[in-house]
Amino acid sequence: MRINRIGQSLLFLLLLYSCQGNSSNNKENTLASIKDTKVLQYAIEGKILYENYCANCHQKDGVGLGKLIPPLFESDYMLEDIGRTARIIKYGKNGEIIVNGQIYNQAMPANSKLTNLEIAQIMTYIYNIWGSKQGVIDANMVERYLQN
Repeated sequence: MRINRIGQSLLFLLLLYSCQGNSSNNKENTLASIKDTKVLQYAIEGKILYENYCANCHQKDGVGLGKLIPPLFESDYMLEDIGRTARIIKYGKNGEIIVNGQIYNQAMPANSKLTNLEIAQIMTYIYNIWGSKQGVIDANMVERYLQN
C-alpha cells in the first residue's frame, strides 16, 4: 500500500512537470520538453539540487545577477566545455571569465561535498533545459571530467 502511494505521488509530480508550459519566450527552468525518461529522472533530481545549490546566485531561470553573476541560460561559456562545468561546480572558480561577451570576476565557491552523481544530476538538468539537449550526463562522465 505504501509503495502505491509513493508511486502515485511520483506519477503526480511527473504529470505536474509535464503539464508546465514551454513557450520559446519562457526562460523558466521547465522540464516539460524532456521526453527521454532517463534524462527526465536525472533532471528532476538535478532541478532540486540546482535550486538548493545554484539558484541563489544564478537564479531559477538561469539568467544570473546582472553584471555580478553570469547567466547559465544561453551561456556560451557553459556550452563550449561541459567538463569545465563539472570542475567549476565541484572545485569552484576564481578569476575573470567572459560569458556572452560580458566580463565577470566574482568567485564561485566550491561545492566539494556534492557527489559525482549529484553533480551529474545538476548538469543533466542545466544541459537539458533552456533549449539545450545534451542527454544524460552520468556520474562516470563527471568522474572523467573531474580528472582532467
